[in-house]
Amino acid sequence: MLNFNPQLIIPELFMVAILAVLFAQSISNQHRDKIAWVPFAALIGFLLTAFSTTGPEFMFYQSYQIDGLSQFFKSIIFLGLAVCTGNALRVGTLVQANRADYFFFMCMSAFGLLLLSSTVELFTIYLSLELASFSLYILLPLRNRDPRAVEGAIKYVLFGALATAIGLYGVSYILAGHHTTYVAELLAMDWSYAQQPMALIGLAMFLLAFLYKLALFPFHFWAPEVYQGASNETAAFAATLPKLGAIVIMVRLMAFSPGMEVKIILAVFAAVSMTLGNLTALVQRDVKRLIGYSSVAHSGFVIMGLIAGGVHGLAAASYYALVYMVMNLTIFWVITRISDRGKNVYISDLRGLYSNSPILAFVLAVSAFALVGLPPTAGFIGKLFLFSSAWDAGFHWLVIIGVVNTALAIFYYLNLVRHAYTLDEVVKNKISLGPAGASVAIILALGVLYLGILPQNIFALLMQASSGILS
Repeated sequence: MLNFNPQLIIPELFMVAILAVLFAQSISNQHRDKIAWVPFAALIGFLLTAFSTTGPEFMFYQSYQIDGLSQFFKSIIFLGLAVCTGNALRVGTLVQANRADYFFFMCMSAFGLLLLSSTVELFTIYLSLELASFSLYILLPLRNRDPRAVEGAIKYVLFGALATAIGLYGVSYILAGHHTTYVAELLAMDWSYAQQPMALIGLAMFLLAFLYKLALFPFHFWAPEVYQGASNETAAFAATLPKLGAIVIMVRLMAFSPGMEVKIILAVFAAVSMTLGNLTALVQRDVKRLIGYSSVAHSGFVIMGLIAGGVHGLAAASYYALVYMVMNLTIFWVITRISDRGKNVYISDLRGLYSNSPILAFVLAVSAFALVGLPPTAGFIGKLFLFSSAWDAGFHWLVIIGVVNTALAIFYYLNLVRHAYTLDEVVKNKISLGPAGASVAIILALGVLYLGILPQNIFALLMQASSGILS
């Protein structure tokens, strides 16, 4: 049954309206650079989603589900889009004529992620993933005459095409083993290797497409190249929102409780990813490249909650998705304010930041502490939820590796703070931080602290949402 109810998809319809206006501006010769309204529209989308129904309701022949999990991820996608588009208002690596196009494709990618949050049929998931990915492929090389942007985009496209092809091939195995592609029906199926080896192998292959988006080892090679080559504003988007789409689908798939064989493989990948990402980040000098390798490590932490499974594990992974987005958007906000005309920021460029801009230095410190996982920031409580869920699930060795890697991250993230606060050389170019930029920076920093000090309401909501998809 089609069961089309427009009231259930108000956030998606609102995003379609945003895209329609941006498309009209992109083909207009007079209004292509008038895009200051987009961040405010994204905030309205966040409010519409936050106060929308949480279902559960099905639409489009049971392939589209409105529930607590989908609405949570749609809310934070809109919230992240508001920050990313606000950050991109001052993008210095584009000509004025491309600004409406740039925002159109950013919002189109976010629209694909909104669809991904509610799709509960494997082929529909694949189509939503491709919609989000192809729009991002267009965004990445939009940096004037910089070969690194093109190189990063090519690597992302090639690796992405391979990952999605393997994932689609995995769907055929699942279909052959269980004769359905609907998540609701697959939840009731047997996923042990002894009884359904073909279906389990297919699930593992389908997961590869999303492990690639997470930049988990051994599918991580693109991340530092893309972050370094893309413009600062595009890197902020690529580093955060696409990962939300990957996590929401993996939460739904890991609710299947697949065989221990898949969980062990994912646990090994997570351990290597955390260790490799942190060790490689230690020697980086480009801040965006450092964040790229750090994201490889953070993807390993997310996997801890996914393999733990159950209500607590899936809720912990979902909460860490929110935490990861806020932490990275905060540090990228600082990077784009320091950068001169969109140039990449190196660690040495942070010297004397406190004397130049105390607000940015403070926000940098908060985001760095959070990315390490120090209390009382969101990173600490997010990792605590992940560690406790993995420990209760019996993955003691993985928790120990996670704690050791948290200690490793201290060295390179606190090095950023050391340069900002303790070195005397003043930043060469005066940083112009207006009231709006300073206000958003402070709000982001307070958000990082709030999620670390008062996580209980959001986590309880996610526990309820996870219970809903497991029942």
